[in-house]
Amino acid sequence: MQDAEASEPPNRWIITLVVVAFAQALGAGGISLVYPFLPIYVQTLQDAHLINRELLAGLVIAAPPLMATFTTPFWGRLADKYGRKKMVIRALLCSSVILCLMGFAQTALVLILLRALQGLTSGLIAANMALVAGECPRERMGFALGTLQVGLFGGVAIGPIVGGVLAEQFGFQVPFVFTSAMLMLAGLLVAVGVRETYAPAKDKSINIRPSEILSAWRDILRRQGVRTVYSLRFLNGFAQRSLMPIAPLFVMALIPTAVSSASAYAGLVLTVSAIATTAGSFLLGWLSDKWGYRRILLGAAFVAMMFYIPQAFVGSVGQLLLFQALAGLAAGGVLSAPAAMLAKFTALGDEGSVYGLDASVSSFANGMAPLTASLIAAFFGLRAVFGAVALYYLLILLIALQFLPKPKRRPLRWSPGFAGGD
Repeated sequence: MQDAEASEPPNRWIITLVVVAFAQALGAGGISLVYPFLPIYVQTLQDAHLINRELLAGLVIAAPPLMATFTTPFWGRLADKYGRKKMVIRALLCSSVILCLMGFAQTALVLILLRALQGLTSGLIAANMALVAGECPRERMGFALGTLQVGLFGGVAIGPIVGGVLAEQFGFQVPFVFTSAMLMLAGLLVAVGVRETYAPAKDKSINIRPSEILSAWRDILRRQGVRTVYSLRFLNGFAQRSLMPIAPLFVMALIPTAVSSASAYAGLVLTVSAIATTAGSFLLGWLSDKWGYRRILLGAAFVAMMFYIPQAFVGSVGQLLLFQALAGLAAGGVLSAPAAMLAKFTALGDEGSVYGLDASVSSFANGMAPLTASLIAAFFGLRAVFGAVALYYLLILLIALQFLPKPKRRPLRWSPGFAGGD
């Protein structure tokens, strides 16, 4: 339920959106800061030699989202009961402490366990989406969630390259301490800058017992289009995360003479992709309010697929950067359009549960994607991973084309009005 007080300005949701998007940029930037060197860092720890390097890279990347699969829906339900702002702050502060500890891990096992604990206690993205979705008007949902993705991928864009440079210049511990400070700052920003208007309805007691949570999920999944959107989000998670464990290894294969700079180069690749995805998410999220979410999703999935195919054949980092940028622009639409659809297909007051379940689906995909990509790389080579990502986008295209509810036909337009149909 969105219960704005009479004293609140009508555009208060814009202030909330800006603050949360900036905090999300800091949080995502901090969390993604460790990705370029994490597969290399874990190999320097004790007992790392006991596991295949590709599989070890997949495990250390996959641990947080796999654990978040089980706990994020619970945090989402708590957000509906106690408030979304509290869940955002809790997620940021927990991640801050745990990431700081990672910099002092002595064994690969300890690092993987800390990564798993991070996933169990986080739920940041779902909490941010629920907070924004509960505060903004429904007809501006594409713009609002697209802007939130700008914060997400803006942070993901800056974080990897900063992390790669910090690791190269100061070693592996400094980036973990730095990212911990970023997350702490983001939590303080939300605590001070967000004034939440949401409150549970007086006549709607939100029960957090497991049986009640499962009942709420069943109600959500029965609504038209929701299961299809969740399947699209699952596949998109696979597409977005498949390159995380293999990027440093692929860069080393492209430029074997620059092994010492692999973290920085891998950070650059991930940064370029994230910047492009940020731009695509904002632009295509805005256009989806005008042209329709389904239309944007279909076009974006097709273009992303077409630009991932040639990445399996690149011969230089420059070529990889170019195709990553082009594919990232399209991937932004695959990311933002389904997120906006969820708000349209579900009811006010259920945002925490809806986006908590969404985050669980995405987290499972985000966890399985690095493991799957590592196995593909181990058996078929690093280049085969790019072909797999193209296949994921093809499946998104086919599922959306076949199963998403079709809106009434309307002309494309650039006018200030909103389509709001699908």
